Amino acid sequence: MGARVDELFGDASRNLPATPGSYGIHPPAFRLPVSTHIGGVTLQVSNLARSRRFYEETLGFSALREGAGEVTLGAHGSASPLVTLIERRTSGAPDNRKKLGLFHVAILLPSRADLGQFLRHLQGRGVRVAAGDHRVSEALYLQDPDDLGKEVYADRPLDSWLRRGRELVMGTDPLDMRSLVEAGGDTTWNGMPAGTKIGHVHLHVGDIDTAGRFYSDALGFDRMVWSYPGALFLGADGYHHHLGTNTWAGPYARPAAEHEPQLLEWTLLMPTDTDVRAAEISLSTAGFTSETSTGDGSVVVRDPWGTALRLLAATR
Repeated sequence: MGARVDELFGDASRNLPATPGSYGIHPPAFRLPVSTHIGGVTLQVSNLARSRRFYEETLGFSALREGAGEVTLGAHGSASPLVTLIERRTSGAPDNRKKLGLFHVAILLPSRADLGQFLRHLQGRGVRVAAGDHRVSEALYLQDPDDLGKEVYADRPLDSWLRRGRELVMGTDPLDMRSLVEAGGDTTWNGMPAGTKIGHVHLHVGDIDTAGRFYSDALGFDRMVWSYPGALFLGADGYHHHLGTNTWAGPYARPAAEHEPQLLEWTLLMPTDTDVRAAEISLSTAGFTSETSTGDGSVVVRDPWGTALRLLAATR
């Protein structure tokens, strides 16, 4: 997100408090239910040992379980899987052109103090980061060893969010890094704290209108922000966004090849199996084919550019 708030929304006096129910454009039929949220993500990496060091030592995840060529990671003191790394080694020079698929995985910390402690931790390790104040959140950005994007962020209180008509006011303003570090106090960063979750996933897509038809009209996300050139932000249950989509990779971008580092799958947790079935019917009605897993009752569907999404009941 590269535009400032004043460039997108003009006169700030026209902004209003974003009280619950006052913002977002609902899909025409099926709408994702209350309490829908992101589960874990599965990433394909080229060197598991190298990536694991980054996710544990730089980001601060803990290993929950290990297998041949893979590891599942979570926050300290939590058994919930957040990131699974699966190794697929490849030979030859990497293709560094932008790809359709993952732009970044966004890791949501419980508080601003946690984010401040994380920033001080990165500074101590000499890790360079980008940063942005998005008005609804404050965020830090960095890349993993395979150049897969990571955002680590903390939300601002809901009562500080603003809207313009039905659209949330979001932007990318300079982040007050000094204030953020001060918010962390003297507490040392000891890894991703309990309560950390995957807040959202942001994808490069081929076309915004098609992304809207798939993720909102068929899957049931609300449209939250649509004024960014080449971008659309979608959410459920009043959240500013569980999913970002953009065309910033350019008109000639292609999906990652089978052997390349990439997002293999992300999970959307819904309250019940009945909700999962309703979403599956909505997708099918819109012409999108899905597959049902007999093991956990989940439904897997691919977006028009091949990114896999798993719909799963949170009660399982």
